[in-house]
Amino acid sequence: MSSSEDITVTERSKGKDNNDGNGEKKEGGGGFIDKVKDFIHDIGEKIEEAVGFGKPTADVSGIHIPHISLHRADLVVDVLIKNPNPVPIPLVDIDYLIDSDGRKLVSGLIPDAGTIHAHGEETVKIPVSLVFDDIKNTYKDIQPGSIIPYLVRVVLLVDVPIIGRIKIPLQKSGEIPIPYKPDVDVEKIKFHRFSFDETTATLHLKLENKNDFDLGLNLLQYEMWLGDDSIVSAELTETTKIEKQGISRMQVPFSFRPKEFGSAVWDMIRGRGINYTIKGKIDADTPFGRMKLPISKEGGTTRLKKDDDDDDDEVSQSLLLLLPHD
Repeated sequence: MSSSEDITVTERSKGKDNNDGNGEKKEGGGGFIDKVKDFIHDIGEKIEEAVGFGKPTADVSGIHIPHISLHRADLVVDVLIKNPNPVPIPLVDIDYLIDSDGRKLVSGLIPDAGTIHAHGEETVKIPVSLVFDDIKNTYKDIQPGSIIPYLVRVVLLVDVPIIGRIKIPLQKSGEIPIPYKPDVDVEKIKFHRFSFDETTATLHLKLENKNDFDLGLNLLQYEMWLGDDSIVSAELTETTKIEKQGISRMQVPFSFRPKEFGSAVWDMIRGRGINYTIKGKIDADTPFGRMKLPISKEGGTTRLKKDDDDDDDEVSQSLLLLLPHD
């Protein structure tokens, strides 16, 4: 919004009136001083008209989010200032405040913010960081995964020749998410070919998006442990969309050498439940920009499962051949 209608001019001191108790001016110098002041004021207006001095205008032209993660969001507020005067004008201070439903999220002051060129315009960038832990600790009702409204309030203090110092108030609203990391689970591990030298399998992953916004998954990096053995570390670039508060299932092929691992892999092949750990990160597009969010699951349990369409006899025989016999 343009703020030219809301500009506040800081008046220069005019001194005290030379009046008596009845409100009438005393005889002598009082009338002469007033005439001098009026003359100077008239001269100032004529100079202003002659050289074209005027009040600058400003507008919040945009708000960008160059970085957003699980812990913080970096915002850049673009303020476009136009100077109609034939001389440069200094931008004395920038005072800013971001609140949500009347609750302060962050505030600050930028002194000596630069100069606006004569008959020119400048876009002044105001960098702001929102630390999500601070926000959640201060306002308990703001939950991870939610989207909150915000209002940016900016006050520019500009020093204009002849006119004096003026304040230009601005504001712009928007929305910002408080991201929550997706949940990841291993639903099952499906084996295909068994060999001491190389065994191939498919990891069935379930990703749950607990945010109030969609995640356009571009990259999944992960490493998985069975017990103390790291059996797979991979990067998946399959593009998929996880709806807000939704679930997406992914099948990830992998291979490993059973003879290189300990008892955890063999316990799973025997049909016993085995603890697993999976850690990694996702790279996703969101309505608020690209995000990199961690994924982790510790203390989960998985086992070999057979589907109805599997060749159960073939799978069982292969397992028996692999298992050490007493």
